[in-house]
Amino acid sequence: MTQQQKIFAVGDIHGNFEKLSRLIPRLPFDQARGDTLVFMGDYINRGPQTADVIAYLIELKQRLTKVVFLMGNHEHTLLMYAKTGEEGLLQLLRHMKVEETLNSYHRETPKSLSDLSFLPDAHRDFLTTLLPYYLAEGYLFVHAGLGPGKRIEDQQIDTLVGSRTIFHDNNEDKHDYTVVFGHIPFEMPLVTPNFIGIDTGASYGNQLTAVELPTLRFYHA
Repeated sequence: MTQQQKIFAVGDIHGNFEKLSRLIPRLPFDQARGDTLVFMGDYINRGPQTADVIAYLIELKQRLTKVVFLMGNHEHTLLMYAKTGEEGLLQLLRHMKVEETLNSYHRETPKSLSDLSFLPDAHRDFLTTLLPYYLAEGYLFVHAGLGPGKRIEDQQIDTLVGSRTIFHDNNEDKHDYTVVFGHIPFEMPLVTPNFIGIDTGASYGNQLTAVELPTLRFYHA
C-alpha cells in the first residue's frame, strides 16, 4: 500500500440496507488511488433487507476493482445447512432470525433453505465465493477470530467465522499484523495495539461502522 492508498473495512451489516446505503457514500474511497474495500461478513439475517444488501454488494463487486467480501458465521451456517441438512443447524438459523432473510426474498417457509432455492443465482454465487480471511499491508481481516498457536493458513473455518474468544486480551500469540474483526458487537469500535473491532451492533439498533486504514478514522451510519 502506497502512502496515499487506503483500506476501508465495513462491519457486520445483517440485512440493514438503509444503513449500508448511507455509509458507503460517506467513505472517501478512491478507486483511481488504488483503495481497497473490505466487508467483514454477516450480510444476512436479523435485519429486514438482506436481499437488497446482497444486490447492492454484487453491484459494488461489478463496479470496483479492489473489493473483498469475507464470510461470516451467518453465511457459513446457512451454507453448511444446505450442504448437510443437519436439524441443529436449522434451529441455529432460526435463532439467527433467518426468517427475516426469507421474507426479504418473499419466501415464507424455511423449506427452501435446504437447497438455497430461495436465492437468485447471482446471490447464491456471491455467498458461495466469500473468503475466510484477507491479509494485506500489515492487516489481517477476519470475521471473528483466531485459534491459538496456529498460522492463519491452518485455522479452521469454524474458528475464523465463529470464535467468541476475546482474543484482543490474549498476549500468548504475537503476529506481524493488526487483526481487524467483526462478529462481537461493541457499543463503539474497539481499538487495542493489535486488534480493531468494528461490529457496533447495526442489527441491534446501533450504528453500522467502517474504519479507514492506516489512518484509523471511523465512519458511521
